[in-house]
Amino acid sequence: MKTRTAVLRDLAVRRFDVCVIGGGATGAGCALDAQMRGLQTALVDGHDFAAASSSASTKLVHGGVRYLQQALAELDLGQLKVVRRALRERILLLENAPYLAHSLEILIPCHSRFETLYYSLGMKLYERMAGRASLGPSRKLSPAESRRRMPGLAAEKLAGAVVYFDGQLDDARYGWALVNTFVAAGGEAANYAKVIAFEKAANGRLTAAILEDRLAGARMTVRARAFVNATGPFADTIRSLASPGVAARLVLSRGVHILLPLGADATSEALLVPKTEDGRVIFAIPWQGRLLVGTTDRETTLEADLAVQQAEAEYLLSHLNPYLARPREIEEIVSAFAGIRPLVRSKHARATRKLIRDHEVEVDPQSGLISILGGKWTTYRAMGEDTIDAVERYLGQPVLPSPTRHHRLEGAKGYRPDHWKELVWEFGLEEPVARRLAQKFGSGAGKVALLMQADPELRRRIVSGAAAIRAEIVHAIWQEMAVTLEDVLARRLGLEYFSWELAVEAAPVVASYLARELDWSEAQKSDAVSGYVGKIRRRQSAIGVRKVEPLGEGYSGLS
Repeated sequence: MKTRTAVLRDLAVRRFDVCVIGGGATGAGCALDAQMRGLQTALVDGHDFAAASSSASTKLVHGGVRYLQQALAELDLGQLKVVRRALRERILLLENAPYLAHSLEILIPCHSRFETLYYSLGMKLYERMAGRASLGPSRKLSPAESRRRMPGLAAEKLAGAVVYFDGQLDDARYGWALVNTFVAAGGEAANYAKVIAFEKAANGRLTAAILEDRLAGARMTVRARAFVNATGPFADTIRSLASPGVAARLVLSRGVHILLPLGADATSEALLVPKTEDGRVIFAIPWQGRLLVGTTDRETTLEADLAVQQAEAEYLLSHLNPYLARPREIEEIVSAFAGIRPLVRSKHARATRKLIRDHEVEVDPQSGLISILGGKWTTYRAMGEDTIDAVERYLGQPVLPSPTRHHRLEGAKGYRPDHWKELVWEFGLEEPVARRLAQKFGSGAGKVALLMQADPELRRRIVSGAAAIRAEIVHAIWQEMAVTLEDVLARRLGLEYFSWELAVEAAPVVASYLARELDWSEAQKSDAVSGYVGKIRRRQSAIGVRKVEPLGEGYSGLS
């Protein structure tokens, strides 16, 4: 992959067919679809790739159980169509990057025979809507079988459970896989390149975007025939840049997740809390060695602090704990994150929990800006397809079939579930390290392992208690445009989501490699570490975690 500096230089001198603004799942999906249709495409983001909503999801690939429930309750055929489309996109997402996504059984505890029948019928309808794309049959469990499957369940009033299938993904790594696949197809991608203005032709149509390099402060102009706004929660901001005074289209929803240790008495399988007092569902899902619990859904703004607050964590625990034999406490939280979901404004529903995660492609009649609004992770590919269909119509050329439906992402070709064994044999890696590399990079894991042959120091783990090795840091900098501690520790390695304390311990190590590769001064390195550690400590304080987590073995980064 070219360096970020080389990409920025090329962006300034080339003329593109399409410039996609926003490097999350939707933007990367749009860029890949466009490039594969033969449109010369640039992808830019004002922050890191998948840095906002796309790495703050519940890590689920799903049609939407709650949306199905709402559709049936309100006899809304439109919502049923959205669920059906998401279910059929779900299997494509799993197939196109099997090392990053997999099927997941989810258990719904039931406290009466009526609940067991109700959820059983609902899940049968859910799998029937998936048709041939179903991931497996749902089924009922007796109380005894429910406890065997999930020993951490509270036995009181347990009438049984219903088990069904959805999918799970490593969202940050999947986002990067999309970017990597786009670049491999000939596209140009740059992070930390913020659109601050547009240039227009005499007829008012956009002809260029003015970018600011947020690292160096320099400005450049990117010229393209069409511009796609795929900035998620920031879509109204870009719409206003293109057409000042345009009415806002989004309602922003804040989703919060907490992570707890997985112990012998914890839920060992995925759990769905089927109802809350505000009409939501909550998931408690094993994810990369932790129990991920979420999410909330309340209206928010772009300016709101994204640190998870103690009241939000208490809300999640108050709904999870009645289903557990041993209640979990605030002090057990080892990490947490919040994200903003962009929901398309509706005339009929203002409460964010009632807004379905459908999407809409808008073409501004004055500027020609093409905005993809709303949506969710599961349908990113369909959103890209619909958007590039609109781009081709805007450019006055035939609308070609999308080539992304069955296009394997980088790392998927040649990948097998036992690929980690080859890494053990060829490079002498420990099994936890080999498994981790295979599930982060797929068939591309060997490229990371090869770095160790030139520098044996890169074989070392970054911190004890984590399977991540130093070669991953160098690979992130050289091949994945990582330029900050958060880029590496949160989105490339995932260590921050596993343990705030391990991330704090790892920060000086990661900073030393960033300083070496990016020519930082000692002052820059020190400032980066202190700034990152300060951010983590503020998040711990906001959520009410005051004790320091003891460090120990356990983290592999595996789903």
